[in-house]
Amino acid sequence: MTSTDEVRRSALPLNTADDLGPLIERVGDARFVLIGEASHGTHDFYLWRDRLTRRLIEEKGFGFVGVEGDWPDCERVHQAVTGDTDPFEALYTFRRWPTFMWANEEVVHFCRWLRRWNAGRPPERRCGFHGLDVYSLWDSLRAVRRYAAVHLPERMDAVMEALRCFESYGHDPRQYALATRLVPDTCEDEVVGLLSAVERAAPDDLGVRQNAEVVAGAERYYRAMVRGGPESWNVRDVHMADTLDRLSGEDGRKGVVWAHNTHVGDARATDMTAAGMTNLGQIARERHGDAAVLVGFGSHRGSVVAAHRWGEQHHVMAVPPARTPSLEALLHEAGLSRALFVVPREERPSWYDEPMGHRAIGVVYDPGREHVGNYVPTALGRRYDAFLWLAETKAVHPLHGEPWWDTEPETYPAAV
Repeated sequence: MTSTDEVRRSALPLNTADDLGPLIERVGDARFVLIGEASHGTHDFYLWRDRLTRRLIEEKGFGFVGVEGDWPDCERVHQAVTGDTDPFEALYTFRRWPTFMWANEEVVHFCRWLRRWNAGRPPERRCGFHGLDVYSLWDSLRAVRRYAAVHLPERMDAVMEALRCFESYGHDPRQYALATRLVPDTCEDEVVGLLSAVERAAPDDLGVRQNAEVVAGAERYYRAMVRGGPESWNVRDVHMADTLDRLSGEDGRKGVVWAHNTHVGDARATDMTAAGMTNLGQIARERHGDAAVLVGFGSHRGSVVAAHRWGEQHHVMAVPPARTPSLEALLHEAGLSRALFVVPREERPSWYDEPMGHRAIGVVYDPGREHVGNYVPTALGRRYDAFLWLAETKAVHPLHGEPWWDTEPETYPAAV
């Protein structure tokens, strides 16, 4: 039997949300479902992630969505979807580049549905929307200051010490990172003091505690970033995993994650481990075993929203046919336009475990250089528990262009 024959025999239909039934069955009683995307700018990935998430919320009782976004920005969305305001405005005001990841029509559509779903439920049973990422150093620090001024006046000294330390480097975290490379002085002690003060004084307030954790994580991230190597990536993904666990809490609230395949798929099934990297999917499996289900996406060709350089305006770009050999080329050769693959737990066809290049498109993208990059060596059956194949895809629909300020340094190693 050829590999393409094995692929066709493994494929399940994927035409409507009803076809996700075998994946819902695989989820079972899992605590977390991590849903990836092969790019941050593809309409079809958002659409099918939306469809799967709705079924998880409606049928399996999932209680929050955690996304690869900033906590303060997503907290405004959370207030909208669990309250009585249109989430459009909260999403439209996303300002940190690349805004198109969350400020797009597809996310608005999902969040409006989520608000309607929540409207008929008591507050304690409403499904939330939260940011898992680590970048919002200044916004989170200011949020802690505002909270402490009202609720923790006795802790203001620790908060202001951290604020003054970062202010001495200006309001650009890159300047702080560069300065710590040249001079051993850092704000680490001040941040530890802030975090300790918040944890002691407000242990049950998730919002302020998470903002303090973001400040601590961001300080570590920027220091690691300027040194190069995998550490900044690892700091970021460990932070996301810790945030996911905090959101779930001791009562085991179920959570859906929306992030790039590079974060969601188990790093041990790629070349990331050899480079000294871990990721959210690996950590979730290590901590929770089968209670974490990992779902990946892939496509053969189409269009995508991305930018040619970090911080520049985004554009709709053509995605060329996947290079040969690759996972995407194999699925294309099998003649599949759409398909769902649920990885067998026991014996399975050999193609699931054959290492193949698997395309990963970040927010920075050059279609003309695919022959030298954009493919992660992957054993599909070990990287994911399920995989959604969409042969031809189209670009996401941003709400607005990019602002020309407030950009962050490029994420290591592939802007994902």
